[in-house]
Amino acid sequence: MADHTLVIGNKAYSSWSLRGWLGLTLAGIEFAEILVPLDQPETRETLLKHSPTGLVPLLKTPRGRIWESLAILEYANELNPEAGLWPADGHARAVARSAASEMHTGFAALRRDMSMDLKHDKPGIGHTSEALADVARLEQLWGTLRAEFGSGGDFLFGATPGAADVMFVPVAARLRTYHVPVDRTAQAYAEALLDLPAVRDWYAAAAAEPWVLEDH
Repeated sequence: MADHTLVIGNKAYSSWSLRGWLGLTLAGIEFAEILVPLDQPETRETLLKHSPTGLVPLLKTPRGRIWESLAILEYANELNPEAGLWPADGHARAVARSAASEMHTGFAALRRDMSMDLKHDKPGIGHTSEALADVARLEQLWGTLRAEFGSGGDFLFGATPGAADVMFVPVAARLRTYHVPVDRTAQAYAEALLDLPAVRDWYAAAAAEPWVLEDH
């Protein structure tokens, strides 16, 4: 039996669950899953049995609960630093944490107008001026990081996907779902994220889920 259990929402719709799940997976941490369907009458009550905030993801560890995505990524890195979730160089690591934190707290219009939805194809929907301004910032951010740190591979900081990349996988999924045009660098980076074997596995599991939330 795994020592860790990750509580998540629907794989088709829960971007934050994807981040926690992918970080643990890339770090090689064995864990069990508890999936709580979202937007159901019993969802809130069920989540509160696991999470003090009633939100996902939540990681149950041998020493207690961790209930925030970035904290789960940090914990995964502490358990297996050899996985390289954060860059080894101190400056690059600080920049990676800055990018991850910007994703964590920012891009509100993009998240509002183009919520993650892996079950539908929605070309043109949600292309508001505010959301597209967020996309422009993503192009700038990704281009800068790829140029400064990522020349050795397909990801923001080189050949190995790390915690900063994990934070942007749901954005790459949005670009695909909503057919958002981006520059060549951003498109290549998004495709590299979505082509990760673990991400393909998540997509397959999302497609197999019985729940379809039409308002996402």
